[in-house]
Amino acid sequence: MQKIRVGIIGVGLIGKEHLERYASIDGAQVVAAADINESELKNVAEKYNIPHTYTNFEEMLQRDDIDAVDVCLHNNFHAPVTIKALQAGKHVYCEKPIAGSYADGKSMLDAAKQYGKKLHIQLSFLYAKETKAAKVLIDEGKLGKLFHARSTGYRRRGRPYVDGYGTPFFTRKETAGGGALFDMGVYNISQILYLLGTPEVKTITGSTYQEMEIDERRNNISGFDVEELGTGFVRFKDGLTLDIIESWAIHMNNFEGSSIVGSQGGIRLPGYANGERTPLSYHTNMCDMEMDSTFNLGAMDYRWHNLRDNMDAYDSSQQHWIAALQGRVELLPTADIALQTMLISEGIYISGRLGREVTADEVVSMSESLALQL
Repeated sequence: MQKIRVGIIGVGLIGKEHLERYASIDGAQVVAAADINESELKNVAEKYNIPHTYTNFEEMLQRDDIDAVDVCLHNNFHAPVTIKALQAGKHVYCEKPIAGSYADGKSMLDAAKQYGKKLHIQLSFLYAKETKAAKVLIDEGKLGKLFHARSTGYRRRGRPYVDGYGTPFFTRKETAGGGALFDMGVYNISQILYLLGTPEVKTITGSTYQEMEIDERRNNISGFDVEELGTGFVRFKDGLTLDIIESWAIHMNNFEGSSIVGSQGGIRLPGYANGERTPLSYHTNMCDMEMDSTFNLGAMDYRWHNLRDNMDAYDSSQQHWIAALQGRVELLPTADIALQTMLISEGIYISGRLGREVTADEVVSMSESLALQL
């Protein structure tokens, strides 16, 4: 198979996670890396055997032996760096969320179309065994007509930096664009949108909160000005509805996993109960009896990998990206799904600010660029 030569921009926490993935993929070769932190860049290059390093990412983009660029920066840097990479003739993989605003995300999709390059967004839940099983159940009609879904994400006290994990950049609108909805919600909302077939949004309403107690010293350092809890309700043009709750911090012990219900059955995706991960479950009536069931996803995964072609292309976001660039599979529409996710998240922010329901068209018209130049 063709080796896909990758250049990575940003070798911090997320960049290292991406490099670990690439190291396990035979078809990927990371040939260059860029970061403004020269000492960390040197350490990472030595660890992952990256031959070429740059403190200016635009210099790296001038290389003619790079097929694709992986952007691992904070949210508000995504759009300008991605667009410059597309202009340089590179395919682009970008960390989630797509950007810091709908306007910036849309500019990325427009640039990919203009320059004829692929754009892929890190939506890792799409490759979970549970998502694959849920997709088959829906596609095979086991839920009947879909009419409502719920997207949930739970941390009891897991705000970046102020609760001990990550850096202050996650908690500042200036660099992140948003809080829990952008950091965690993007995974859960995008998973639901993918399973629903990415229906077109009609209206959005919602609110955001920052009410929990917080370490004063860390709060002052972080400049924490994003939400720790986001809630919302979405109406789609085809009649489907979706409710959302996404928590970085809340006085509550557990949330149920996300769910989708239809006229013939329902599915609940994994969540956490008493610190334990709950399984994918399917719910229906059979012979006039309520039935709740689970699946042997390990056996499913083993069988599908042995009987179906290119199943490895759906084992992770990076593996899917490399396989799509090799021409083995069609790239999932992750950029479109990520942009729709951003439309909903930003719609919740705008709705909360205005104190009313907003239309999708209003969100599009009111969205402003938050892009930062690196």
